[in-house]
Amino acid sequence: MLLTTNQSRLNTLLIPIFSILLGFIFGAVLMLFFGYNPLLAYEAMLMGVFDSPYFMGEALRQATVLTFTGLGFAIAFKAGFFNIGVAGQLLAGWVAAIWVALSFPDLPRILLLTLSIGAAIVAGAIWAGIAGALRAYFGTSEVIVTIMLNYTALNLTNYLIRNVLATGNTTDRVGENASLSVGWLSQLTQNSRVNMGLFMAIIVVILYWVFMTQMTAGFEVRAVGLNPDASTYAGMSAKRNIIVSMLISGGLAGFGGAIHGLGTFGNIFTQSGLPSLGFNGIAVALLGLGNPIGIFFSSILFGVLDVGAGFMPNRAGVPDEMADIVIAAIIFFVGANYIIRLLLDKIQRTKTVEEGGE
Repeated sequence: MLLTTNQSRLNTLLIPIFSILLGFIFGAVLMLFFGYNPLLAYEAMLMGVFDSPYFMGEALRQATVLTFTGLGFAIAFKAGFFNIGVAGQLLAGWVAAIWVALSFPDLPRILLLTLSIGAAIVAGAIWAGIAGALRAYFGTSEVIVTIMLNYTALNLTNYLIRNVLATGNTTDRVGENASLSVGWLSQLTQNSRVNMGLFMAIIVVILYWVFMTQMTAGFEVRAVGLNPDASTYAGMSAKRNIIVSMLISGGLAGFGGAIHGLGTFGNIFTQSGLPSLGFNGIAVALLGLGNPIGIFFSSILFGVLDVGAGFMPNRAGVPDEMADIVIAAIIFFVGANYIIRLLLDKIQRTKTVEEGGE
């Protein structure tokens, strides 16, 4: 029994590893088909990041926000819901954080940061909570509602920037008291935009693990996701857990928006489309298999791929869109993990038969 459990855990761990390898192999085959050198391309991508403290810092900065959006999607997914609205919730948090920071620039730093991040969490939670309440009380599809709320958030944010927070397409920069920049961290990474949000992300990863594995509320969220009817029969409120999971999901995405605004840019500007960090957060959560540690390291991988893609055209003559294809392939193989499971099961059965025949 113990051997079977350990084998199952090993297979679960191997799925994202094989997904990443297959994604890179698929990208390599595609590059070869179009006459590019995949080894040179991947070397340019990876060494461009790891050889430079600045670009390593930028990859970690990207990974920080992806950790929040990934965790936000993961908790809703654990509860049995597909929160496609992470991008809109990130935008809601971003604009709320900048709004508060610009409104009270003279407050002490600790108070202003707390209020700004708190406002972002509340804004993201409310935006996701709309979909949660509609699903809980009216049975509406959270997929459709969150997609619609994404574009509502996009257009509402642009309106607020142009007509309330600024007179043009970008707001003023927040003051020093609202900045998440850390001098020693910036110097360590040659003035990259990595900020104290990285440490906040690590703390949130730990708190997420504690909530989901050690607390009753986290157990109920997982139970409702596995079987809502059985959970209701056991005395758990399915409606309450639907709303709670969506509120936490949106709050985490909003938190990521605050980090993006106060740490990366220091302002907010009109968007031509939904932030890719929202949708990439979904991919990060799927690659990390909903595990907070897995999500954190998946975020770093996606950060490296995204930042490293910029080195492929100049150093290897490969279009940086190839990096997006690799990411898409990784997501595909994660989504089609049953293929990998079948392969692992077949290998295990073959091994068992061989051992039995000896």
